[in-house]
Amino acid sequence: MSNTTYPWPGKARLALSVVVNVEELSEYSIGEGDKITEPVDELNVSLHKPIRNYGNESNYRYGINEGHARVAALLDKYQVAATYTAAALSLERADSVTSYLRGSRHEVCSHGYRWIHQFRLGPDAERRFIRDAADSIEKTTGRRPVGWLSRYLHTADTRRLLQEEGFLYHMDDYSADAPFWGQVDGSDQPMVIVPYQLDTNDMKMWLAPSYLPSHWLEYAIDSFDTLYAEGAHAPRMMSLGLHLRIIGRPGRIGAFEKFLAYVAQKPDVWYATRRGIAEHFAAQVAR
Repeated sequence: MSNTTYPWPGKARLALSVVVNVEELSEYSIGEGDKITEPVDELNVSLHKPIRNYGNESNYRYGINEGHARVAALLDKYQVAATYTAAALSLERADSVTSYLRGSRHEVCSHGYRWIHQFRLGPDAERRFIRDAADSIEKTTGRRPVGWLSRYLHTADTRRLLQEEGFLYHMDDYSADAPFWGQVDGSDQPMVIVPYQLDTNDMKMWLAPSYLPSHWLEYAIDSFDTLYAEGAHAPRMMSLGLHLRIIGRPGRIGAFEKFLAYVAQKPDVWYATRRGIAEHFAAQVAR
């Protein structure tokens, strides 16, 4: 646990960061000219031939057509300010999601221009990828993103390129339960790192169907309780990663509501966007 001590706004004991990933409609597809097809994660099916998988494309569309309305309804009911980590092309194609976000209390963080692996890009192509994503999100939502989340892997150039493009924070890090200043290769200035958590992510239910919503809920509550207790003595934050096509299913959405109802009983919880966390940290802690 870091020795750096500072108060959260309102002297909150915990900053709770709900992260809603929007990846649907921009995943790998032969129909997009890609050489590979997105794996059917929930069934552990991966095609080894370049065949367009119409069924899996429809599986992703479910997140936009049905899942988002359920997620948004709960965010509104419990007055949660969330960070939407969104692939820019997804927002271009999902008018219902974009309309909900425009002018809302939620933050949009860039999850790439498309939901593809940027680590395969060289520095120039990665810069274009970052800039195109920011330009697109600014156009669709009215506000330029200041945060970045890659699809799993980033490069040695990523943070420097993000800095040069005016980004405030990076979240491809799983090493802490509080923000910190992170080193940037090729720059003498550090960058705010707002770490993420994979263990509380609903993706575990997608990759392991035997991992039930009740398991996920219990783990999320246990994580909250530990960090909430630690928050009495040091700055603590909790990330809860969600996906429209996963938590938005009828058999899973109830677990999310039960988590929010549990948290609502606890005083001094800051429902924080990651931008809010990064800005507050940078104002409190010298580089």
